[in-house]
Amino acid sequence: MSETTTILEPISMSDFVETPYISDVTVRAVGYLEAGFPLHFRGISGTGKTTIAMHVASKIGRPVILIHGDEEFSTSDLVGSEQGYSIRRVRDNFIHTVLKTEENMRKQWVDNRLTVACKHGLTLIYDEFTRSRPEANNALLSVLQEKMLDLPVCRNGDGNYLRVDPNFRAIFTSNPEEYAGVYRSQDALRDRMVTIDLDNFDRETEIRITAAKSGLPIEDVAKIVDIVRGIRESDVYEFAPTIRGCNMIAKSAVVRKALIRKDDTVFRQICFDILSSETSRIGNRSNQERVKEVIAGLIDQYC
Repeated sequence: MSETTTILEPISMSDFVETPYISDVTVRAVGYLEAGFPLHFRGISGTGKTTIAMHVASKIGRPVILIHGDEEFSTSDLVGSEQGYSIRRVRDNFIHTVLKTEENMRKQWVDNRLTVACKHGLTLIYDEFTRSRPEANNALLSVLQEKMLDLPVCRNGDGNYLRVDPNFRAIFTSNPEEYAGVYRSQDALRDRMVTIDLDNFDRETEIRITAAKSGLPIEDVAKIVDIVRGIRESDVYEFAPTIRGCNMIAKSAVVRKALIRKDDTVFRQICFDILSSETSRIGNRSNQERVKEVIAGLIDQYC
């Protein structure tokens, strides 16, 4: 294996919350993977795509290799490349009066993460794969369809094609195409995947996740979640707040020892700061003021 490749143990996080919604997604996802199909979680930021992908991988039970999409990626960042040199020296002292030295230097091929995963039957999680340029992901086409990885001619080994191990599994995540820095994925690649669209969690899931992350009592967490969901159901935001907003408010309230009450000025300020920044573009003060008015009404309503 490549010395630069980090392999993760497929362990779900200790504070992972599994509600009926999460269980349903997990069962569907594991079923498609066991049937041999690549899986694709698609959804807006904050819908738990990466966390659910890691949880699903833990159910498969194979070691995990994680890749984060990057605009600077090329095919070699997935497959491998020649890196550095290997030097072989031979010194012949057979005849004591003659000194013979032979030196052979050549570039050293290093497999990258896709090749390592295919060769050893690991689970590949390619997080936000549409942040990589489409041409960088072309190597995936034959991997997902023909179960063969096309390798460069310069690679050392058993030829230029690698047969993908039967235990290899692939999980992809992506944000919507209208997000900044996101490329439109190739139709041929998307056609090879089973896509599960993820939306914001249901209320029960948001409450249980926020409680697990913050340690606050359920009754206090429910108030925070209802405030965030109230903003989401209004029409004043530019970006809908997600479960991250719930977690940020709850954790901040714990650190600052704020009471989840409408007359607690610290709690009110935490809600204003976090929700107005999460839902508006930087510098759009007029919209932030509108959001703060709605937040104030929701705090009075639910707290």
